[in-house]
Amino acid sequence: MNDILILYYSRGGSVARLARQVARGVEEVAGVQARLRSVPPVAAVTQLAAPPEPEDGAPYATQRDLEECAGLILGSPTRFGNMAAPLKHFLDGSGALWASGALIGKPAAAFTSTATMHGGQESTLLTMLLPLMHHGMLLVGIPFTENALNTTRSGGTPYGASHVAGAQDDPEPSAEEKQLARALGRRVAQLARKLSA
Repeated sequence: MNDILILYYSRGGSVARLARQVARGVEEVAGVQARLRSVPPVAAVTQLAAPPEPEDGAPYATQRDLEECAGLILGSPTRFGNMAAPLKHFLDGSGALWASGALIGKPAAAFTSTATMHGGQESTLLTMLLPLMHHGMLLVGIPFTENALNTTRSGGTPYGASHVAGAQDDPEPSAEEKQLARALGRRVAQLARKLSA
């Protein structure tokens, strides 16, 4: 029960790369491990459903992953200042967990990636936190005591980790973006460990 669920949707790979940095931060905390899970794309009802497992990358999440986690970190690309539809669709299916209170008191955070500097990172992070508040989770951000938050020239916010992917084919997070993603994972893991003690 000391798994931190890193639940994300990544279409171009930028969010998946940031998820791996968040996971590294989680696993810096003794007694806590990262559980990477993704969500399938959504399609109109006239199209075929997604396969039961992705061909590569993290396995698809189940509601049981949410129930079993000691903490949750959500990741999504930005879609018009909001999370992508596949992640929202997955969260919309968590009503039974909301009714049972399964996530109450667990730490939670968010991360995102955008193609442009002003592509809606902060609004996306804030809207990702709203369903977590409804679940009664404890929200975790990045404090300005993290020096990289003061020096970054790309992604990174107090509301969660972020990455400016730009128009590159294979954009790697900057040194500061990696540092802030690891810091976010570490903070959620540390809080989860304290709460379980």
